[in-house]
Amino acid sequence: MVEMAEEAMEPAKANITGLCQDMFSKMATHLTGELTTTSEDYKLLENMNKLTSLKYLEVKDIAINISRNLKNLNQKSAALQPYLDQITLTEEQVAALEQAAYKLNAYSKKLETKYKKLERQ
Repeated sequence: MVEMAEEAMEPAKANITGLCQDMFSKMATHLTGELTTTSEDYKLLENMNKLTSLKYLEVKDIAINISRNLKNLNQKSAALQPYLDQITLTEEQVAALEQAAYKLNAYSKKLETKYKKLERQ
């Protein structure tokens, strides 16, 4: 019976060895796939970071241009301010002159009315 037990164990050892080799082979394939996926994820993140960096540079250039244009507009506005002040003053004077003309018109109507009354008498 002892011989039979040894003979029975040897094929099982060969079977276990084959199964272990198959398991290690499949584990190696699985781990290789996981590492490849992780590596691809890092490459994707690297590409995304590069694109983001380029976009930030574009936004920086746009902001610099906006700042430069804003400074130019502020300078032009400052140069035009005396003329705008003159226009405002002229508008105020025209409004005052218009009010004076209305008052003069009303006064002349009163005088006309008084003159017509005196003429009738």
